[in-house]
Amino acid sequence: MGYDAGQYDVIVVGAGHAGCEAALASARMGCETLLLTINLDMVAFMPCNPSIGGPAKGHVVREIDALGGEMGRNIDKTFIQMRMLNTGKGPAVHALRAQADKFQYQHFMKKTIEETDRLTLRQGMAEELVIEDGACVGVVSKTGAVYRAKAVVITTGTYLRGKVIMGELMYESGPNNQQPSVKLSTSLKELGLELVRFKTGTPPRVHGDTIDFSKTEIQPGDEKPKFFSYDTESSDNEQLPCWLTYTSEETHRIINANLHRAPMFSGKIEGTGPRYCPSIEDKIVRFADKPKHQIFLEPEGKNTSEYYVQGLSTSMPEDVQLDILRSVPGLEKAEMMRTGYAIEYDAVVPTQLWPSLETKVVPGLFTAGQINGTSGYEEAAGQGVMAGINAARKVQNLEPVIIGREQGYIGVLIDDLVTKGTSEPYRLLTSRAEYRLLLRHDNADLRLTPLGYEIGLIPEARHERFLRKKALVEQEIERLKTVKIKPEEIEPILTGLGSTLLQFATDGLTLIRRPEVTYAHIESLNPSPFELTEEMKEQVEIQIKYAGYIEKQLVQVERLGKMEKKRIPEDIDYSLVYGIANEAKQRLSQIRPLSLGQASRISGVTPADLSILLVYLEHYNRVTAARG
Repeated sequence: MGYDAGQYDVIVVGAGHAGCEAALASARMGCETLLLTINLDMVAFMPCNPSIGGPAKGHVVREIDALGGEMGRNIDKTFIQMRMLNTGKGPAVHALRAQADKFQYQHFMKKTIEETDRLTLRQGMAEELVIEDGACVGVVSKTGAVYRAKAVVITTGTYLRGKVIMGELMYESGPNNQQPSVKLSTSLKELGLELVRFKTGTPPRVHGDTIDFSKTEIQPGDEKPKFFSYDTESSDNEQLPCWLTYTSEETHRIINANLHRAPMFSGKIEGTGPRYCPSIEDKIVRFADKPKHQIFLEPEGKNTSEYYVQGLSTSMPEDVQLDILRSVPGLEKAEMMRTGYAIEYDAVVPTQLWPSLETKVVPGLFTAGQINGTSGYEEAAGQGVMAGINAARKVQNLEPVIIGREQGYIGVLIDDLVTKGTSEPYRLLTSRAEYRLLLRHDNADLRLTPLGYEIGLIPEARHERFLRKKALVEQEIERLKTVKIKPEEIEPILTGLGSTLLQFATDGLTLIRRPEVTYAHIESLNPSPFELTEEMKEQVEIQIKYAGYIEKQLVQVERLGKMEKKRIPEDIDYSLVYGIANEAKQRLSQIRPLSLGQASRISGVTPADLSILLVYLEHYNRVTAARG
């Protein structure tokens, strides 16, 4: 039993990074949206590292912003340090990373949600899904409130049957000692969804006044910070430094002497942990030849003394954690304010999802974030914005939006999950993207803002600003083709750069193609008549310098795009496709790919299987057309 608590278009369960983006996208697209969370004080909470961005992850934040999402704007308001990483490498791997004031980050995101039209934020624990005619049409809360909707998005993070593990101590809990969600897990299983058990972890926090910073190396932010959001033009945020130190021989000795008390090695932990973010005890065992490991000391905010000890994630007992901390240079007298822990939780096997993030088994039910087997706030938010968009479009009887692997890291992330699945918490890496020269940090708006505008998340004024930027970049590249630079004009610059001197006058575009020559060098001799921002100038230079490589990738995209256009009917019976290997039949029946391109990325499906499938599809389509 229960009582009728209201009718909505879309309900989002969970207000972490996926839930916030999903709810905001849905409401901004015109849907009456309910955002239901266990605790209003935990909206957009950062239970682990208080940072946003980094390689691949920073790209995702830029893409969320280009689509009209919130994470980029929110971190630009609340950062306490901003750094561009990998600046010594090519633009494909440049990555922005921000240290957040975790309390301000929560505060501003909650405020944005509270002030958004058509979005209701409410405290309550969803325990059961309402199913009618096989479709999800609502949720029932612990208090008996029945909320009804046309689509439901589940973004429960690490709360599903959450269990905290610290040495010999184990207890049911969500992150940071919050209530876990137990009954919803049972409800999902009863609907026929397969769940797996994953684990993640977090390090201890220490009091800043007990750190000896003289034994560490300062890590300052960039003097002239760049921003995540295309809406942010400037910031007066005060930047705080982070600090670098290392584990010592004593650290390694303490860990090795206490491995019998480590849940990871004593069999207490059932769940699979993330390979790319191992605990310190795992690092010491796996990389026994390494004499030391990096530890970053990162402030959690401007108005707190807590420091996050990045690199020291652990589930060791509390007394061992304190010994480990005090063996690290600079932390000899550290006072531990919060203990590190591992947390186990249930996740949905993501191959049970369509690329829209709607579950195959229950129409109207979407999942996004760590429940889909990912790790990281950015991966969660990227899925959240897409689940929110597609839930809203389902309500509006529109086709889902699916970002291709050549369009964005969000596309790579979702395609990897729904096509290949994951046997551990999935982390996005630049190496996972085959078109990473196209998916750069600097051009996310050029790739995705037209889509954000088309679906109604990018306002008119911002779209006009985008079109002006695009036009000015194109005009400047064309102008540089006509700008003639005489040998004597540029001789001092080329000499200083150690570059070959000119024999004849050469156009500006050809000169910028030289690795050592920058747009600024040409600009100093022949200033542009256009009002170009620094961002536009950067775009001009990158597009000129990497034109040849970009062209090659575009040819690849076009070739593979033909396979993506070859659609596979949803109702196809693979058992009738004669000649395909049994493993391929099984995998194709399970994943039910929407295109030949997606089928080609399923593990266990060979090129021979694809050739047979292509022939079968041509025959199938002819027969279907004849029946008309």
